[in-house]
Amino acid sequence: MKLRKLSLRNRIFLAMILLVLLASILISTVAIYQYKEEREDYHKQRLERKEINIQTHIKSVLNSRQNTWEVRTENIPIIFKEELYKITDIHKLHINLYDLEGGLLVSTQVDLNKDIENQCLDAEILNDLFHSVELNTITNTLEHRFVDKHVANGETFQSSYTYITDQKSKNLAILNLPYLENDDFLAKELDEFLKRIGYAFLLVLIMAIVIAFLLSKYITKSLKTISDKINATRLEKSNEKIDINDTSEEITALVNSYNSMIDELEESAVKLATSEREQAWREMAKQVAHEIKNPLTPMRLTVQNFQRKFDPKDENIHQKLDEYSKTLIQQIDTMSSIASAFSTFAKMPAQKNETLNVVEIIKLALDIFNEDYIEFKATSNDIIAKFDRTQLIRVVTNLVKNSIQSMPDTIIPRIVINVETDQKDVMITVADNGAGVSEENKHKIFEPKFTTKTSGMGLGLAMVKNIVETYNGTISFVSKKDKGTTFKVSFPIE
Repeated sequence: MKLRKLSLRNRIFLAMILLVLLASILISTVAIYQYKEEREDYHKQRLERKEINIQTHIKSVLNSRQNTWEVRTENIPIIFKEELYKITDIHKLHINLYDLEGGLLVSTQVDLNKDIENQCLDAEILNDLFHSVELNTITNTLEHRFVDKHVANGETFQSSYTYITDQKSKNLAILNLPYLENDDFLAKELDEFLKRIGYAFLLVLIMAIVIAFLLSKYITKSLKTISDKINATRLEKSNEKIDINDTSEEITALVNSYNSMIDELEESAVKLATSEREQAWREMAKQVAHEIKNPLTPMRLTVQNFQRKFDPKDENIHQKLDEYSKTLIQQIDTMSSIASAFSTFAKMPAQKNETLNVVEIIKLALDIFNEDYIEFKATSNDIIAKFDRTQLIRVVTNLVKNSIQSMPDTIIPRIVINVETDQKDVMITVADNGAGVSEENKHKIFEPKFTTKTSGMGLGLAMVKNIVETYNGTISFVSKKDKGTTFKVSFPIE
């Protein structure tokens, strides 16, 4: 599980190092195994060569003119009394000759000559020799041959047993060659080989570390660039394409796919924006029609009632006419107010940026309110920022109006407006202890035409959000039901 959490760069780096280490271990293991195989073949073939050469030498002695003795088993000790030592000196290997029953005839080993009568071969060796038939790899002939291999005092010994025959291929004696496997030379060669290959692998390991670091950095650099671009991709803005040169085929294919997606995304964004604008205007038209119909109904009823009850001779005709006129004017004013509100919302945002003192402008905006429970605080008397004066007043007044209208009659109302800055942004908070916003309405609070009040068109907070976002600012709120609501507006100073 921890391996899965590693970055791609670390995985590539570790994989390269692990590959080199495994390769070094594998090659070293193969080298040691090959050494063991060659050592066994070397000693086996060396013993076979010694054996053939000594057999040939012995046969030449038996069949030479200098030999005056009859070639028989019992004459072997006499024939080879001196010659056997000469053969041993030439071939650098001790020789033991036994009769066919396993009794020792003659030997060049001093320890065997001291007790020659008690030296004889085991019946098991005689039996194995008689029944063992091997193909001599040097002469490519079949022969009776047995090799006894054992380890003593940490050294490996081999003893080969073969028959000595006369000219008629009749067995005369058993030739025994005790052979010590001396591996000093081969072991030294192996040590030197492993030392050299160790240096080579150390160099390869260093090179692998450097290459793995550069390769992983090169690969992940391209992927990091792609990742950053993908994370920055937004539907509502223009996205930049990725421009990476000299990359692998796979990375190039990924980049091309991303760039194609950006083209399709921009087309989709245009279509979506067009669709959203059309939908917004449809909703706006429905809302305007709905709001205008509301005052038209009482106007219609007023006119109809006037038509039915109009009497020129009525002594109160002027008073009634005045009442009808006031009713119509009131409804006309309502329609005018509706038209002005929608006109103002539709023109958002209209910016006239100027450097102004935010504290002074907010104080000016609060002067229109007569409520004595409105409290204003500022961390400084001078907080300078670039903003549209009218739109800043509109933001503050809409938020304060929203707080005033949320106050129930059962509490002592309190609204606190606070202004502060962190040298980069201006933060304005409007906190109240009103009715709050329910959980089901929190996600709708900034939607146009949404309202929980019996009057109003639900455009105030939507207008505030529109203005704030135009200045790359943010607006958020925290609210608890029946506890109050705090709106926080933040926008850059510059």
